[in-house]
Amino acid sequence: MSSSLAIRSVNKFFPSSQRGAPVQVLYDFSFEANPGEFVVFLGASGCGKSTALRLIAGLETPQSGEIVIDGQVVNDLSPARRKLAMVFQTYALFPHLSVAENIIFGLKVRRVPKKERQDRLMKAAEQLELSGLLQRKPAQLSGGQRQRVALGRALVSGASLILMDEPLSNLDAKLRQQMRADLRQLQRRLGLTVVYVTHDQVEAMTMADKVVVMRNGRVDQIADPLTLYRTPARAEVARFIGSPPMNLIKCLVTDGGFQVVGSDVVVGANRAGISVGREVLLGVRPEDLILEAGELSFEGRLDSVELLGADQLAKLDVGGSDQLIARIHNARRVEEGGRYTVGLNAADVHLFDALSGERIN
Repeated sequence: MSSSLAIRSVNKFFPSSQRGAPVQVLYDFSFEANPGEFVVFLGASGCGKSTALRLIAGLETPQSGEIVIDGQVVNDLSPARRKLAMVFQTYALFPHLSVAENIIFGLKVRRVPKKERQDRLMKAAEQLELSGLLQRKPAQLSGGQRQRVALGRALVSGASLILMDEPLSNLDAKLRQQMRADLRQLQRRLGLTVVYVTHDQVEAMTMADKVVVMRNGRVDQIADPLTLYRTPARAEVARFIGSPPMNLIKCLVTDGGFQVVGSDVVVGANRAGISVGREVLLGVRPEDLILEAGELSFEGRLDSVELLGADQLAKLDVGGSDQLIARIHNARRVEEGGRYTVGLNAADVHLFDALSGERIN
């Protein structure tokens, strides 16, 4: 049976190192994970995502708010009584123990009967394709194999709520891609509830049922990956999601549309009741731009081009202080310094308030 999890209005402070006021690292933090859901905390370093994970695990205590697992408030419960397991970034394997001994270490500490330990070990080893490695030491394993051993230790615990703190960050790019797919497949097959911390938006977008985008201890948006991509709620989310992320150009609302600040370029989109003179951020995804006339068109000078293989990134100067990036096919021949018509569809325009960053619908 999968676990449910809720964090309700949690605030967390750490003591100041210089006897000043305590430093707040989480502000009214709330989210819910349904049973069997894969939830990702996504944000830059220092945004509070690992602190939130440690609060769920019981390794930190909130100053206010509730942590609820399977309907029970667990604020006062020790980590051992919260019926969860954690997979760390460093894997935390004992170098002098074999793979088998590492996996069942927690069961031995809890005095689980030997036969049950062995049964759980064999089941986890089969699920994770570790059966032929049980007698090896961690030093004899690859990074991916060590990651699977750490996951095996979590699985044999019997916990249906698994917390993961950047578990793939020590792997090379190719292995990380494979482990993302393997981990997601295993989570679905076993029906585990997973809370996963990462700063890598590709991991979040490819693995999550739900993403909690965090910034400076606050939640910017909670949504499924496709919603985050298509309708970011804030400019900061738009800047974080996508590779490369959304272009955001500061514009002034005019009768004719949106004039790029510091430039004569006007994007003639319908301002839909937005008052003239208001400063906005006009957003458009690089892949939604074309170097030819479109439903909306304007001119730009190509500063540089970066070949990615199938695609190339054309960096365009449209005046003002913000550069525009267009993702175009590698068959399109472009010249640095040349002037090009830039086109897009009105439906692909995103608008945000320039001051608050809030989405304008």
